[in-house]
Amino acid sequence: MMETKVMTQIMSAKEGIITDEMKIVAKNEGVEPEFVREGVKNGSIVILKNNQRKNSIPVGVGAGLCVKINANIGTSNEKSSLNEELQKVKIIEETGADVLMDLSTGAGIDDVRAQIIASTKLPIGTVPMYQAGKEALDEFKNIAKLSKEKLFSDIEKQCKDGVDFITVHCGVTKFVVEQLEKQKRVTGIVSRGGAMLACWIKATGLENPLYEYYDELLDIVKKYDVVLSLGDGLRPGCGADAGDRAQVAETIVLGELVKRAKEQGVQAMVEGPGHVPLNLIPSMIQTIKQLTDNAPLYVLGPLVTDIAPGYDHITSAIGGTLAALNGADFLCYVTPAEHLGLPDANQVREGIMASKIAAHAADVARGNKKAIEMDKKMSIARVSLDWEGQKEMALDKEIFKDKNFTEEKPCTMCGDYCSMKIFRQYF
Repeated sequence: MMETKVMTQIMSAKEGIITDEMKIVAKNEGVEPEFVREGVKNGSIVILKNNQRKNSIPVGVGAGLCVKINANIGTSNEKSSLNEELQKVKIIEETGADVLMDLSTGAGIDDVRAQIIASTKLPIGTVPMYQAGKEALDEFKNIAKLSKEKLFSDIEKQCKDGVDFITVHCGVTKFVVEQLEKQKRVTGIVSRGGAMLACWIKATGLENPLYEYYDELLDIVKKYDVVLSLGDGLRPGCGADAGDRAQVAETIVLGELVKRAKEQGVQAMVEGPGHVPLNLIPSMIQTIKQLTDNAPLYVLGPLVTDIAPGYDHITSAIGGTLAALNGADFLCYVTPAEHLGLPDANQVREGIMASKIAAHAADVARGNKKAIEMDKKMSIARVSLDWEGQKEMALDKEIFKDKNFTEEKPCTMCGDYCSMKIFRQYF
């Protein structure tokens, strides 16, 4: 029997085909389907949609689309309640995050992933190195014992399970690790996947298998139309390390890998920093976009200061707005628990809301018609003292829950509400 040829989104786009997924993304974004097709074709847009998941919502990330946000969840050895993580999935959906990632490292990773995938229609990402590395450490107590076969087997398993994108730290090469060693960072490596691979390279003396066997990796994800999220294993973990030699060296490698992925019909986006002082964000984001051929850019933060534990969702939102204004397309949320511990359900919600504000502020500044219209509708509802209209437009609709807002209620607030009541008496 002849094997059916898999047509990925990028392969279809190159042949002039507008797929159903492109049509859905275009409708949700308020743009023309041809705009989405052209973006997918040139690699400036990716569509998160594993071809094995039949009930998931395709989400577009990239140039000309709304800035997207991701929320991380996952079990750990210290805290492995599946029920708690499934509750977080509900919160993620209710608060309007676009995507979620399962970063589980606790017991029963395969079962946890399966249940999370079954619980939501949102696109889901994973970091296969987490599972492969954890299981190698559990078995051998030594990351150097992790085999290329085990790592690639876990990648294929997760793609087959239905994940829509995977973070792979292909850019942590022997050369890049040498640059890291030469310069002596303040915070070293803060990426878990990056640290695992750097230690593996150091211990074995071998090249990163994700880089050495990159063509095999492309063959795997291509079958499922899984998007490669090329991880920033050497992202800066503090402002002092931002833009250093190791970070730039890795980014140059990622640019090469983006090009190779597109040539093979595989969608790819790039991950970025990290901790970055506010003044460095514009040039850093623009440089990364240039080096990676305008691939969609997925950033953690960036966090603009290092001294705000408990409030890093705010430092992240400040940096995320500026990063998105300068070309970042996808913000990974940061919760108040960043640098302190695993977030609870309320902290997940706070992190999402902070990221949503950052993304929307950037969308307005970038001239996104949908975002601008939302702000205008909110303004009209405010001047009309239309509380239901305000609730409809508000990023956080829970603010209006159980509150009896009416025009006749005794005034218990100042500012816009009082001023508009006065204004309406004369104009």
